[in-house]
Amino acid sequence: MYRLFAKILAGLIATVVLAVGALALVVSHNAACEPPPPAADGASSFTAVMQRCYGDADIITVETVAKAELAESDVLVRVHAASVNPLDKHFLHGTPYLLRLVNGLNAPQSPRMGADFAGVVEAVGSGVTRFEPGDAVFGVANGAFAEYVVRSETGGMALKPANLSFEQAAALPVAAITALQALRDKAQVQPGQHVLINGASGGVGSYAVQLAKAMGATVTAVCSGRNAELVRALGADRVIDYTQQNYTEGDTRYHAIIDMVGNHAISDILGVTEPDGVLVLVGSMKIDPWWGPLARPLHAVVRSPFVSQRLEPLLAITTAEDLTALARYADNGQLTPVIDQRFTLADVPEAIRYLERGRTRGKLVVNVVQ
Repeated sequence: MYRLFAKILAGLIATVVLAVGALALVVSHNAACEPPPPAADGASSFTAVMQRCYGDADIITVETVAKAELAESDVLVRVHAASVNPLDKHFLHGTPYLLRLVNGLNAPQSPRMGADFAGVVEAVGSGVTRFEPGDAVFGVANGAFAEYVVRSETGGMALKPANLSFEQAAALPVAAITALQALRDKAQVQPGQHVLINGASGGVGSYAVQLAKAMGATVTAVCSGRNAELVRALGADRVIDYTQQNYTEGDTRYHAIIDMVGNHAISDILGVTEPDGVLVLVGSMKIDPWWGPLARPLHAVVRSPFVSQRLEPLLAITTAEDLTALARYADNGQLTPVIDQRFTLADVPEAIRYLERGRTRGKLVVNVVQ
């Protein structure tokens, strides 16, 4: 009986291993790029950046695509500017592979690229009440690297901050909302608290420094020496050059640490976090091909019951309400985007390559209307 049970168990284990291996092969396979479909005769069209397969920046194309009919709740926006996010490179490569379960196994379901945009409303559906043609707006939409995007009026879109240009507004949505939700919702920062921002000169970090100061915190910014003056100008009270000093070995204790880098063990970071403090995990340099940026937050969830500090993974969600909150900060002079480089639609492949070098100061902007 024991031998029979052992054989059955071994057979089940072998089956599971083979199934997992087969799934891994299927999910990690990149299909060949499909050619674009023929344009419909007489259809109104515009230019958009596309990826018709998974791969590196070389597979990106700029194509002419047909305008879709607007649904009752849709808003058509003429894009003036867009910006580049790490999210864009994840969708380009199809990594982590778990992303493909929702975005398409071997090729993306939607070939359009880009998320952040700012522009002017050109047309609205018959049921739209929040926006009208001529409104300057900003937000997140599928396919922002294009001359036009379509967004539901109830989705992640709001009126553009009055004192920001289109390219500045386009640099806000994903990164600034991530910083806002990390500080306000996860860390629950209060005036007088000491906050450390690890990765302070990047897209999210540059906004986190400014928002933490606007919330009344004392801010320590961690970045390279070449970016020290930049983060001081953004409001940092103290700057640590990570190439010269390890902040986890210092004597200062922080109420909140917002970590965009993941270059230190969680145990080391908690060593400089107040016993009732919080570590917010936003990103990581070490990206697992299967779990991607989820690997470190999952580690934190497992560890959380055994420490006094709160460990808070963050998956930011874009809402119209938070975009409006960001617009208020910008209109009050408390939030100004840092723009590193500017590109055109044709230059999007180079923009992605620049992002992947990991040296971006603030944001990369794609100007659509020149």
